[in-house]
Amino acid sequence: MTEPGLIRWEAPGPYAVVFSTRTGGVSDGAYASLNLGLLSGDDRDLVHENRERLYEAAGAHRERVSWPRQVHGAAVVRAGTRGEEADAIWTDDAGEAVMVVTADCVPVALIRIGGRPGVALVHVGWRGLLGGVVAAAVDALGGRLVAAAIGPGIGPCCYDVGPDVADPIRAAFGVGLVSEGRLDLPGAVERALRNAGCVRVDRLDECTSCHPERYFSHRRDAGLTGRQGAIATIA
Repeated sequence: MTEPGLIRWEAPGPYAVVFSTRTGGVSDGAYASLNLGLLSGDDRDLVHENRERLYEAAGAHRERVSWPRQVHGAAVVRAGTRGEEADAIWTDDAGEAVMVVTADCVPVALIRIGGRPGVALVHVGWRGLLGGVVAAAVDALGGRLVAAAIGPGIGPCCYDVGPDVADPIRAAFGVGLVSEGRLDLPGAVERALRNAGCVRVDRLDECTSCHPERYFSHRRDAGLTGRQGAIATIA
């Protein structure tokens, strides 16, 4: 059995934070192979098996994993339920795991680096970014001494946007994020994190659209694709 392809964030403190790739699962076709998206159109039994593989590789217990139903908004929920509408989820309970899924939008991990440990995961697209989901997630962790990691998402090489997106992004986060009609979404997320008070921001800077062998991409694959994701726990 091929192990799930994971990217681990060496987060300071008692945390286990991983970003998944598309490798090491059981799905096939457009969803090959580690598709985590229950609403992607893939066989749900295969998705559940893929999630089980991710949980095992990440050291998470299946009965203690929570995830939101992502809607490109700014709501934040506490772990303990599954499928509540939100685009960020957090916990400060040791052994509890949180999870989000993505396929071009940016997964962001947040951790407290002072006081009681706490961790959050955020699914960030341009709508949620403008809606304030990043600041809301930082606030959920107390807003002080928070570090972040920006996972793989669509890069400025590939993310074509129109003025309906470019203009409000410039207004909210400043110039330099849109060039020749392409948005630097990870760069905009970093600015949002720093504006929210994050004291450390790490970036993976891997474009999901550029690497079909490694990542699912909603834009590249015209919507017929799977989902990678992120999972985090407090040790």
